[in-house]
Amino acid sequence: MKAHRIVLAAVMVSLSIPAAAQWLKHPTAGIPRKADGTADLSAPAPKTPDGKPDISGLWLPNAGFIGNIAREVKDVPFQPWAKELYDHRRETQSKEDPTGWCVVGGVPRSDAVPYPFKVLNVQGGMVVILYEAVHSYRQIFTDGRELPKDPNPAWFGYSVGKWDGNDFVVSSAGFVENVWLDNFGHPATQSLKVTERFRRKDFGHMDVEITIDDPKAYTRPWNVTLPLTYQADTELLEYMCTENNKDLEHLVGK
Repeated sequence: MKAHRIVLAAVMVSLSIPAAAQWLKHPTAGIPRKADGTADLSAPAPKTPDGKPDISGLWLPNAGFIGNIAREVKDVPFQPWAKELYDHRRETQSKEDPTGWCVVGGVPRSDAVPYPFKVLNVQGGMVVILYEAVHSYRQIFTDGRELPKDPNPAWFGYSVGKWDGNDFVVSSAGFVENVWLDNFGHPATQSLKVTERFRRKDFGHMDVEITIDDPKAYTRPWNVTLPLTYQADTELLEYMCTENNKDLEHLVGK
């Protein structure tokens, strides 16, 4: 259980507020369960009416990738200036990270933040992701539209999705210039294009295979795979980064 949830639980106890009021222990309906009543994460992946894997649900990323999204990449193919900037960010302990000012992490960083996110299939040609972190959301259009040709740069960029066999493939572009791919500060530019392949392996496990393609920052595209775990019998919490934010005064970077 995450630290902020533990703190919240302690506050609720001190105020004699039942934990159920936050829906953190409300049973998720319609999911496979073991004999002891817990969710059966190894059960087969559910299907949508058209036979595709259903990627919807509440998912928690593996916490090990938010610091260094390239932790399993042998050699990150930096352009020289990008390597110099990355080294500077490591030397200064990420003090200039824009998320310290409550900016959203963007893509693919938000796929790696160790806070849950909820994937929703929406009628009308859209998949929506609700991120608990920084109380943000993302629209992935599946109605056949193309990515905008001359977009107004955005922290989450613009995303379109389609099915390729059993993979839900999302293409994103149109990002702001000051993109951090992770807490360590792997950089990206407005030329960044991100491809995510959401692959639900069984009921409780899904991988996001990510291709990072930014010719201004890297000499070639490179790939990472982020594992997700289904979160049963719980819900998203409200997360307002700007409320009583004391991060900035505690940043210790050089």
